[in-house]
Amino acid sequence: MKPNVPEKNGLSRRTFLKYTGTIVFAMGSSGYMLDECRAKEDGSKIAVSDGYLVVDIEKCQGCISCMLACSLVHEGVLSPSFSRIQILQDSFGKFPDDLTIEQCRQCETPACVEACPENALTANAEFGHVRMVDKEKCTGCGSCFNACPYTPTRLLVMEDETFNRESKSIKCDLCANAPHHWDEKGGGPDGKQACVEVCPVGAIAFTRKLPVQEGKSGYKVNLRDENWVRLGYRKS
Repeated sequence: MKPNVPEKNGLSRRTFLKYTGTIVFAMGSSGYMLDECRAKEDGSKIAVSDGYLVVDIEKCQGCISCMLACSLVHEGVLSPSFSRIQILQDSFGKFPDDLTIEQCRQCETPACVEACPENALTANAEFGHVRMVDKEKCTGCGSCFNACPYTPTRLLVMEDETFNRESKSIKCDLCANAPHHWDEKGGGPDGKQACVEVCPVGAIAFTRKLPVQEGKSGYKVNLRDENWVRLGYRKS
C-alpha cells in the first residue's frame, strides 16, 4: 500500500523544528533478533564504513524528531514512513524498556549488500564506504529487506515518485548525498547527519569507531553526562 504522505514542500530546518514540537508518535515494540550479519560466501571482506550512529535509549524521549528530520532531508516530506531510523514505543512498558531506537548499523559484513542480485547496494567509496543504494540499479526486489537479520528491518522498499512510482530500496546512508540536506557541505561521515543534529536531548551520536558487531551493546551506548545524573538518570 502506498503510504499517505504530504506533498514535497521544501521546508526549511527551522520550519521543521516548529512542526516537530507538536507531534506525538507511538508504536508497539517487538522482539529483536540479535544475529550478526553474515560474511560473504567467498570469504572476501567489504571495506568498513567511515562512520556509524550510536544511540542512548535511556536518554531518548520518543519525540520522533529524528524520524521526521530523516524523511525531510531524503524525501522532502514530513513522514515517519520514509524514515531510515525508527523509534519504537511500548505504551505498556516501563522505563527504560518503554522505547528503543533502531538504526542501520552500517554492518562490517552487511548481509544486505551480499544479497542484492543487481549490485545496487555497495560500500560507496565516494562517501566513506557507507552502505548505500544505487536507485538506478535497484529493481525493488526486496532481497536486501529479507536479508537484513535485524528487527525491524533496517531497509525499506517504497514506491519512488522520481522513478515513476517503481519500488526502490531505501536505507540509512548517514545523509550522504541527501537531496534536501540543509547544509551546503551535505552529510555522510564528513558532514552532518540530520538525526544527530536535530535530536533535542542528544540521544544520537556519530562515531568513526567501529562498534562491537555482536548483539546490540555496541550501538546502544551511554551519552549521559553529570547533568543527566542530577535529573535522576543512571550513570550507566
